[in-house]
Amino acid sequence: MQLAGAFTVAAPRLRVWEAVHDPALLALCVPGCEEAAQIGETSYRAVVKVKIGPVSARFTLVVDIVEEEAPERLRIKAQGEEGSRASMLTAESELVLSDAGDGGTRVAWASDVNLSGRLGKYGLGLMKKKAESLSADFVTAFSRRVETGEVVE
Repeated sequence: MQLAGAFTVAAPRLRVWEAVHDPALLALCVPGCEEAAQIGETSYRAVVKVKIGPVSARFTLVVDIVEEEAPERLRIKAQGEEGSRASMLTAESELVLSDAGDGGTRVAWASDVNLSGRLGKYGLGLMKKKAESLSADFVTAFSRRVETGEVVE
């Protein structure tokens, strides 16, 4: 499933760049994220709960930064599974940050997400709608926290 979008954050690019590397801040912004921690120099672990249709699932994910050009471009790979491998998720994503004028930052992103197993049986339309909803919620929370400097709830 291909997803892409762009949004503007009313904050300097360096602040946005630092925010996308902050697991505590990201955990507060990702819908359903129950925990997130850095586990290596460029690796992170997260536990995220999602509900698709009538099914709720909790994924344990490992996210690796595979390429970065600070403070402009970041490419990541994520993979994880729901307990006992009932569903598996893999994703490759890219973020590109650029100056938006008035001191703001434009964030363009694209992701290729694959979901298999019990959640993978849902149609692409339902999956894409859910992914777009989660993305919109993330953008709202991330922008607010970065713009205000608010990190802790």
